Amino acid sequence: MASRSYASFMDLAASAGGLLDMPATPRNLPRVMTVPGVIPEEDSAQCSNAGFDASSSTYHERKIIVSNFLPVNAKKDPKSGIWSLSLDDDSLYLHLKDGFPPGTEVFYVGSLKVDVDPSEQEEVAGRLLKDFHCVPTFLPSDLQKKFYHGFCKQYLWPLFHYMLPMSLDHGSRFDRSLWQAYVSANKKFADKVVEILNPEDDLVWVHDYHLMLLPTFLRRRFYRVKLGFFLHSPFPSSEIYRTLPVRDEILKAFLNSDLVGFHTFDYARHFLSCCSRLLGLDYESKRGYLGIDYFGRTVYVKILPVGIHLHHLETAMNHPSASIKFKTIQEQFKGKKMIVGVDDMDIFKGISLKLLAMEHLLQQHPGLGGKLVLVQIVNPARSTGKDVLEAKSETYEITKRINKKYGFPGHEPVILIDHPLSLAEKTAYYALAECCIVNAVRDGMNLIPYEYIICREGSPEIHKTMGISPGNPRSSMLVVSEFIGCSPSLSGAIRVNPWNIEAVSDALKMAISMEDLEKQLRHEKHYRYVSSHDVAYWSRSFVQDLERACKDHYSKRCWGIGFGLSFRVVALSPSFRRLSVEYIVSAYMKTKSRAIFLDYDGTVVSNISIVKTPNPELIALLNTLSDDPKNTVFIVSGRGRDSLGEWFSPCEKLGIAAEHGYFLRWNKYRDWEISSITADNDWKSMAEPVMQLYTEATDGSYIETKESALVWHHQDADPDFGSCQAKELLDHLENVLANEPVVVSRGHNIVEVKPQGVSKGLVTEKVLTALTDNRNRPDFLLCIGDDRSDEDMFESILSKASCSSWPVAPEIFACTVGQKPSKAKYYLNDTQHVMKLIEGLANGSSEKPDLVLQTPLTQVSFESSS
Repeated sequence: MASRSYASFMDLAASAGGLLDMPATPRNLPRVMTVPGVIPEEDSAQCSNAGFDASSSTYHERKIIVSNFLPVNAKKDPKSGIWSLSLDDDSLYLHLKDGFPPGTEVFYVGSLKVDVDPSEQEEVAGRLLKDFHCVPTFLPSDLQKKFYHGFCKQYLWPLFHYMLPMSLDHGSRFDRSLWQAYVSANKKFADKVVEILNPEDDLVWVHDYHLMLLPTFLRRRFYRVKLGFFLHSPFPSSEIYRTLPVRDEILKAFLNSDLVGFHTFDYARHFLSCCSRLLGLDYESKRGYLGIDYFGRTVYVKILPVGIHLHHLETAMNHPSASIKFKTIQEQFKGKKMIVGVDDMDIFKGISLKLLAMEHLLQQHPGLGGKLVLVQIVNPARSTGKDVLEAKSETYEITKRINKKYGFPGHEPVILIDHPLSLAEKTAYYALAECCIVNAVRDGMNLIPYEYIICREGSPEIHKTMGISPGNPRSSMLVVSEFIGCSPSLSGAIRVNPWNIEAVSDALKMAISMEDLEKQLRHEKHYRYVSSHDVAYWSRSFVQDLERACKDHYSKRCWGIGFGLSFRVVALSPSFRRLSVEYIVSAYMKTKSRAIFLDYDGTVVSNISIVKTPNPELIALLNTLSDDPKNTVFIVSGRGRDSLGEWFSPCEKLGIAAEHGYFLRWNKYRDWEISSITADNDWKSMAEPVMQLYTEATDGSYIETKESALVWHHQDADPDFGSCQAKELLDHLENVLANEPVVVSRGHNIVEVKPQGVSKGLVTEKVLTALTDNRNRPDFLLCIGDDRSDEDMFESILSKASCSSWPVAPEIFACTVGQKPSKAKYYLNDTQHVMKLIEGLANGSSEKPDLVLQTPLTQVSFESSS
């Protein structure tokens, strides 16, 4: 059944007049099976390079920076009607080029902060492209309102900052029309990127939560595009994120990137947890890099706090207006200690909490009256709404109360600056303040502390104005919230919980009372970090990792699967092919002696299903196969012999290997054979108490006791906790059983202890050897499985292809279920496709080849998978 979000997306595409028409993968010609048993990939979407010749030998790689707003200031003269366009030096995205190699061509894609009349858009776009390498995305005013001020600011922004819309007074609830506007806007941005993109050479870097769907639209057009995404806001914990009705669509869009960046490990950890809990994806750490295997592609996750542009800040400090402002402030606050705070008017910046801490400080320390001042600079709000008006009203109310109670003629303990200040003027406040406080209750990064540190270090012009020698040691003090992204990077700062008013007050007192030497040492430590980890370092590091993440793009075969926002690319090794039912049935019909090995759980029965017993259809198919005198068919499972024997009792000629081959039975009328690798089970008395300990401590886990093995299951436990406990249990059991003849292994949601030497590979060896000894050497070998334990079977039957004792190499089909690294040469997508294949073989045994070729069940189309 299609999800509601998908249905809405398609409805929107149909009703938007082509706005959401996503170019489908070209399918002009039917694919032809040119290699036996495989269907070739259809990657012709790579050829639709819009407007650029990818084969040009003179083409150089470019960087395309995509953000909601272009790094451009635009203003129209009301009299002349002429547009004034200039680069915005305050934009972070403008300075990313400092980290790129010299000569790199950089293009920017985004929208302007002002509306442009449709009649003027072509002219403005031409000037932006020619003069600034900027490609504007002009959104209709209604769409812009719903997209930016609606879904982004009223829904995503609060949610990503841990504010759930429990009532209409606390954020906006999910509105599907706003979501559709978000989809539409992202599609328009993607179209603009496509206009200038050369997918084989260019690198695309998408920024922030406004454009989280952009990777899906671009990946759909170009399977191998080099695509990075950086989230500048927090990523909430899974408990918060999972309330998002379109959570899967956004997560899958993230995973259509090659590299996803976050400011802190906490944000990355939350993202990885959501991928695990909501999509069932695990991550691995390899040589210091975090990666998620997503349909054969590795999506890397990078933790990299952004830096500031040092030259831009130093230029502002050396501006004449900075010196003038500095002298004014110095005279205004002569003989007083100044604390500075710079924040947007936002409910998450904690301005009111900061003021309450200041009030508490003055109350607890009356001696500071007239000697301490807090200068709170308020930047204009980036969004509108009732919450912003309430935050502003509360700020003014608390400020008025503090100044009335603790102020006197000529002195106000809180100075509220609620009008725009230039960066040069702000640097003057930074340079004079003995302490800077950032008290946000939640913030993505916040670069105010970095700017403060650089300004406290000073510049030649500031030193001259202050009348100090440039060689004099500088000092600074920071009080920062533990809930902002820059907090982990500032180890010398006093970290506070902004909700604890008393603790923030104490931190401010500590900061202004600290000895000079301690302040100097903390400042030096911070300055070394901030000056070396600037925006150029940040962009250079991200791009280098993105290049590394994309280096294997052309070593794999790629397919696009899924519809709408569920689209993703499957990337596989050229030697790893999807098994064609038509081909294997053809080979099956031509052979005279066949050996077939089938895993049970996850192969012929879905892991998702609660009912684990075989259904009548499977029993019938297995009976048809095993009744064929040319066939030797085995179910090879880790389950116990009692349950398998009971479930498959209707299959009289079916062979069963239970407990990974420890027990083997050729058919219903033969006795169970026990592996020659036998050992006493004394080790169970040592392993079971350890497993019991972890079972009691892990809700949802249980122990399965087999005759030859013990298995600890945790599929019903919390995914993160269960995985953590499994790692600990594995290590614990390996230590306890170090001198026992057993193997401790970890599988999918299990930890198993079994005798050494017992494996599914030995089952295939034993069966094939017995058939050979009976002069019934198979000329057709099929093995299908889905997990690590089945890899031994694949390795065993593949070795027969090069075995000198077999004069004629048999037809060998080692097939895994799902697209993942495997020793198998073939794969099938899921248990449904396995059943279709078995049905095709059963039809072949029924001597109905025409049915095999005509039944729609045998048409396994890769694109039909979703």
